[in-house]
Amino acid sequence: MSTLPPGLAADAELAVALADGAGRLLVALRDTGMFAGKALGKAGDAVAHQFLVHALAHLRPEDGVLSEEGAADPKRLSMSRVWIVDPVDGTREYGEARSDWAVHVALSIDGKAVIGAVAQPDLPATYSTIDCALGDCAGDLRILVSRTRPPEQAERAAAALGARLVGMGSAGAKTMAVVRGEAQAYVHAGGQYEWDSCAPVAVAAAAGLHVSRLDGSPLIYNRSDPYLPDIVVCRPELRDRLLAALR
Repeated sequence: MSTLPPGLAADAELAVALADGAGRLLVALRDTGMFAGKALGKAGDAVAHQFLVHALAHLRPEDGVLSEEGAADPKRLSMSRVWIVDPVDGTREYGEARSDWAVHVALSIDGKAVIGAVAQPDLPATYSTIDCALGDCAGDLRILVSRTRPPEQAERAAAALGARLVGMGSAGAKTMAVVRGEAQAYVHAGGQYEWDSCAPVAVAAAAGLHVSRLDGSPLIYNRSDPYLPDIVVCRPELRDRLLAALR
């Protein structure tokens, strides 16, 4: 299902094209064999960032832009439409030649994640608010968490719900795994920024998933401080139980 407002189809198509284009550049860069590990991650961030911000400046010159790799422009705070991008979400995973990394391209309107595209080039797949279907999910209860720093709140919730924690890289990769039905929830606490979650949240919400802060409050974007440290994404039937277990 999709909650895409009327009149935004061109923006949604652009988000997909940008995420796909950046993903292809990142795969091509990696395939040169000239970089590896942290050097590959650093080079990939720079290449994808330049592609995204220059494309947006050319194609959407009246909109604001917030990128993980760029200096924050305070003018965006007075703008209704702001593109929020993460050139490489999961830089470590990209540098290690894993598949759980992603490119995020989102458009926030009046603080809400409205348009989103999440490209996972190594699957390969791109998920967007244009066409996002929620996959079936069966089996034991699984909660996706950071593979390097699973939050204590998720451990506590898993114990209360009889769930299993599964580590994975990239906020986008984890959120899209919930969209596909590979897990029922994704929980993070302890540090993220708007670019980590804006595109995945737009796609997840359009697919029919619950998205919020850990306390159940809404995720607000294009703030002066882009720090947005926690998130829960889950199937709607799990929302009440999971939020209660996280408190």
